[in-house]
Amino acid sequence: MHIPVLASEAVDALTIDPEGIYVDGTFGRGGHTRAILERLSSRGRLIALDRDPDAERAAQSIADSRFSFFRTQFSSLAQVLQGERVNGMLFDLGASSPQLDDPVRGFSFRRDAPLDMRMDPTVGPTAAQWLGSADEPQIRQVIRDYGEERFAKQIAAAIVAARARAPLLRTRELADLVAGAVRTREPGQDPATRTFQALRIYLNRELEEVSLMLPQATAHLAAGGRLAVIAFHSLEDRIVKRFMHSLARPEVPRGLPLRASEMPQPALKLVGRAVRASAQETRRNPRARSAILRVAERTAGPFHVDQLRIEPGARWRN
Repeated sequence: MHIPVLASEAVDALTIDPEGIYVDGTFGRGGHTRAILERLSSRGRLIALDRDPDAERAAQSIADSRFSFFRTQFSSLAQVLQGERVNGMLFDLGASSPQLDDPVRGFSFRRDAPLDMRMDPTVGPTAAQWLGSADEPQIRQVIRDYGEERFAKQIAAAIVAARARAPLLRTRELADLVAGAVRTREPGQDPATRTFQALRIYLNRELEEVSLMLPQATAHLAAGGRLAVIAFHSLEDRIVKRFMHSLARPEVPRGLPLRASEMPQPALKLVGRAVRASAQETRRNPRARSAILRVAERTAGPFHVDQLRIEPGARWRN
């Protein structure tokens, strides 16, 4: 069973208006969606997005006229909303528990399965295909940058040596290969954790998706609307934190003397501090350990998507 992380905290943070319009940008199996629908009146609406065909099938079980589902990545948010302003958005980043637990999807090193790792199995190369064609420096860079793996050089060399003998096609093959290349690991962490995480993030362009989604979400929030984002990886959370903090500061030309009353209004206002899962939730759902929730509120201050330039590798700047 899929257990949504920080569900009550995230939905509470949206301060639901029963007649408002809301977005669940990462439907998964609909845990957050159902919690939001429970708080909406007959005049409220909820729009959900997910690129996984299994999520689309799960969404078909919600027979509710207030609910609509779009199978797309959340960087396509602007195309879905088509200029409509909404009262709140929730994004639960990363892979969902059903994706990790389904051996056929190839996300997990704990079960032997085809080496796939795509959130949308109809788009892009599988992990096996990419590992079979990428050169050693590429593999090293992905594992180092997206997995923050200090043994990336050794792992990349082992992968290239192994594929010269036979293609890497199974998750267990890759996990065993990584275990042989990693000399030490933190207690309780499998040696393959960081490598599998890096490949999944890279193949699905997860960091780029976050960077592209955040400006679109801000531009489509009504004044007073809330943006709530749950991240599980430090790289994702860093993007969210920097984005929210950047837009919570007024844009003032350097050296221009202004009184406090003359300061321009920023586009976002930070709401509280970052929230982590409680010890009770972590005991019930160990995957909640790394979850962190950040919330910001849209002000009446000006903002346009083109204020931020998105660069490769999920880097952005004003």
